[in-house]
Amino acid sequence: MALSLLAEVMGWPEDDQAVATHEYAWLRMMSAVKYDGYSYFRAGVRFLESLAFWLKQFAPEDRSAAYDFIKRRLVYISLPEMQCLVETFLPEVVTPHVRRMVALQLGIKPYEVWADKSGADAFKRCLRKTLFVGMSDGSRIDMLRRANAGRISTEQVVPMMNVDKEKWLDLSKNLRQVQGMTPCEKFDCVYLIDDFTASGTTFIRNIDGAWKGKLKKFNDLIRSARDELDDEFPIAENYELHIHHYISSAQARLALVERLELAKAEWSEWTCSDYKVTESLLLPDSLPLARPIDGAMLDLGDKYYDHEIFTRAEKHCREAGQSDMKLGYANCALPIVLEHNTPNNSVPLLWAETTGKMRSLFYRRDRHGSLQ
Repeated sequence: MALSLLAEVMGWPEDDQAVATHEYAWLRMMSAVKYDGYSYFRAGVRFLESLAFWLKQFAPEDRSAAYDFIKRRLVYISLPEMQCLVETFLPEVVTPHVRRMVALQLGIKPYEVWADKSGADAFKRCLRKTLFVGMSDGSRIDMLRRANAGRISTEQVVPMMNVDKEKWLDLSKNLRQVQGMTPCEKFDCVYLIDDFTASGTTFIRNIDGAWKGKLKKFNDLIRSARDELDDEFPIAENYELHIHHYISSAQARLALVERLELAKAEWSEWTCSDYKVTESLLLPDSLPLARPIDGAMLDLGDKYYDHEIFTRAEKHCREAGQSDMKLGYANCALPIVLEHNTPNNSVPLLWAETTGKMRSLFYRRDRHGSLQ
């Protein structure tokens, strides 16, 4: 029924079965493999039904452009794909770094670290002295733990950033009780982990001379806990900070590096000795919608835009220098959907639902739980 409705909405000719058959095959495959897994589809409604109702909001002459955009430009990160990014984080990002650090300490080549027991033991100690901190529920700490059972300990993983005194002391106690560790051992390296960044503003930003964002909160947390716990605080004075996103846009990576340099120069109590920015998947510069290639879809964004989505998040949009949301938050103009939610950095035609005229294809919930 959904496929028949799509054929009617799209105006695929009944006397030309080749067109409908070809499209039906693609739609069935993509629905089964990817799109039906989207978390916020309503009960009893999946991708095909949502697509038909979404396309119906457009005038008949505009529907082919919208359908072509979904077929050729949409980037959907499914749960298995996200799980792959989580599972490869330790072997492809953390392990090479730890191996280089151990090689530097021992005065050998990185490929020689596992050549004998002393190198292997040094690697284990260095890895155990690495702390992993989830910055949100999107950090998939549960997946990370399961994928690395036996390689990293639950006592070196912090699921969320709200760490209290008892947790800090517990981390310190467990680290120092590990065989081969000294009574004053501390974490040398900290990984801050999150799922996705498109503009970098959630992680770090400067608004009218005031620094905000997750990194500022983490830096303040470290400073406060260090002052309170003194020698019992489990993170070393000269710890190395790693900022890792499973998925990052090229725009966000550039913005993060620039803002981090400014913050390091301006913050009077910068808590780490050095920092690195990494990602499991770096989206290409060519991903955002741009003219002339995406002119048809951008024209639809202008034509069917409802300013109600801007007024809902006006404070944050003004901070980002925006006067509308036609291209999404921070004007990222991304065509991306994550299986658990759609970023507001994506073009609003994908996710916006308003009382006026916009209907979403991939329903979005904002971080506070209200519908958008």
